[in-house]
Amino acid sequence: MPEPHEDKRPLAERIAAEFRKLIMSGDWEPGRKVPTNEELRARFATSNVTIQRALQILKDERFLEGQTGVGVFVRSDRSQTIQPAHYIAPPEPGQPYRWLSEATKRQQRGKYKMLAVRESVPPVEVARALRLAEDGTALLRSRIGFLNDQPAELVKSYYPLELASGTRLADRRLIPGGSPALLQEMGYPTRSQDDVVAARPATTEEYEALEIPRDVPVIEVFRIVYSDDEKPIEVTLLTKPSHRFKMGYHIEL
Repeated sequence: MPEPHEDKRPLAERIAAEFRKLIMSGDWEPGRKVPTNEELRARFATSNVTIQRALQILKDERFLEGQTGVGVFVRSDRSQTIQPAHYIAPPEPGQPYRWLSEATKRQQRGKYKMLAVRESVPPVEVARALRLAEDGTALLRSRIGFLNDQPAELVKSYYPLELASGTRLADRRLIPGGSPALLQEMGYPTRSQDDVVAARPATTEEYEALEIPRDVPVIEVFRIVYSDDEKPIEVTLLTKPSHRFKMGYHIEL
């Protein structure tokens, strides 16, 4: 029989992992005061130095906030659940992209900043999803989404050149109503969407753009959007900081 897999991480990291789970699950609610160092030393049978290291990890990751002379508290905002299905359909004519309107419903300020619009050789998995020829190129639209002025997602969307060239997709400006509205206007309505969700360490680009603290991983969503006859019209690589967001899905059976 294989030997049990032992957690050999330093105790401070294991303690931080336990508290991180309590915070992200909501068991420790925003604003809750963390037990005193004395209580934590007794609970984990360890030293004050180890407890301080564990708490500092979570402060660096912005899960905990210290108040001098008062104590340590759970951060004031909860992890936010994002439901991608809310953004599939195009908005009503004249309305903003649904990602922005959903932010408004949550009393948040949403905005996008364009980073680049150019022809690009996409990653292999994107090229396969778009059914491109070997070494084929696609149109890349890269941008950052902000919620209340905090970076919330890094988005890289790829489009077949025969579909995108000469259209507003190739324009560096933001698209009113977002790409779903424009694609529908162009005769490519969204019919379905496939998402693959993973977690991994951040790249340097993601670390800097999303202001990732310490070793917090990112949530990666690989999304394929299909139109009529299952034609792939958009492939998006989306990354979000996992200490602030969770992905939610509602499935009807």
